[in-house]
Amino acid sequence: MSERAAPFYCPYCGDEDLRPSEALEGGHGAWECAACNRAFQLKFLGLLARGLQRADNGGDDRI
Repeated sequence: MSERAAPFYCPYCGDEDLRPSEALEGGHGAWECAACNRAFQLKFLGLLARGLQRADNGGDDRI
């Protein structure tokens, strides 16, 4: 089994002082931010049926 990816920044305050959390129910994918004292959970929902297609200008546009 491989290691899971960890978030680099808090989605609320943008700080980088994150620690794994077991406080949330389930515990998997849960993180605590020491800067803003918030806990959050990451969850992969799945792949989109319609992907993204690169536009001529270099941006991403939905198809």
